[in-house]
Amino acid sequence: MFAVIKTGGKQYRVSAGQKLRVERLKDEIGAKITLDEVLMHGDGDAVSVGRPLVSGASVKAEVVGHGRGEKIRIFKLRRRKHSKRQHGHRQNYTEIEIKEISTK
Repeated sequence: MFAVIKTGGKQYRVSAGQKLRVERLKDEIGAKITLDEVLMHGDGDAVSVGRPLVSGASVKAEVVGHGRGEKIRIFKLRRRKHSKRQHGHRQNYTEIEIKEISTK
């Protein structure tokens, strides 16, 4: 059984027991959350696609932790102009564990 969910402006294919890093959520560590934006649900050969969401479907998850991703270096150089700029970025994330996929 799998589902395609939408959170943080991105789409993820998830199944029960899977750990996943998503955009930062405001929930505490250990909190149980429900993700209601299910775009597609599949169980074997039976696949239901929502328009845009599958009605009655939800995914239950638990917040495992929060963190920051690897540092990305941005370096811009204008050749022959003696101009350069260096910048870095670390994206915040929340790690969740998918507990249950349910449809009503």
